[in-house]
Amino acid sequence: MDMLLAQKDNRNDASEQRMINFLIHFYRKGSRPFRSLSALPEAEAVSTMKSLYVEGAVFWERFKDPYEYLCIRREVEKHLWSKFKEKGGCPQNDYPIYLVLGRPKWTMMVADAATLATTEEIQVPLSVLKEEEVSFTYPDSMVSALMVRQKDPGYYEPEYHGKVFTLKEMQQIIRKKGLPGEGWETHMPGHLAHYIEAQVWNQSTLNDYLTGFTTRSGSREGQ
Repeated sequence: MDMLLAQKDNRNDASEQRMINFLIHFYRKGSRPFRSLSALPEAEAVSTMKSLYVEGAVFWERFKDPYEYLCIRREVEKHLWSKFKEKGGCPQNDYPIYLVLGRPKWTMMVADAATLATTEEIQVPLSVLKEEEVSFTYPDSMVSALMVRQKDPGYYEPEYHGKVFTLKEMQQIIRKKGLPGEGWETHMPGHLAHYIEAQVWNQSTLNDYLTGFTTRSGSREGQ
């Protein structure tokens, strides 16, 4: 994960920190990015999660119980899809590809040796996406759903948890509150994913970007 622990540029002021124009997709080292477990038959998805599980890796421990994870994830994705449609979204797929907005402070704080050794990332400019094919949640959509189920008064924020936001709505929230942990101070437990998640509902757009990214990278390496 080459840039996961990159330090924030001290020259950035608060206004610059809120002008986030890229997403980051984290994926397993040695694999291809922009793939979804939800696209797989259940048996294959479970087998894949078993192979992805890494004890002690904050990014990969979520697959410890693959059957439970898959069941909850599919319920959450149905909710995301329907709520995004209600807001005028035009999902081209039944399930999204997950990214995060900007470089979250949380990922830099919790990165452990096991995660760093097994994780890669790719940045995607927001400019390559249409507004109607990307939605947002705070925090991670699985964690957001957990907050709704538990409604713990110490953590639950009903104006955000369980909600699906458009790009314009999320930009307004960031301008008002800042980024999670960077102006937007919350009471989220440290072990739970604490960032703004982006759901991209057109895998073709990401694959096209990946093809161009790979071509550009190959050209630079050949120079």
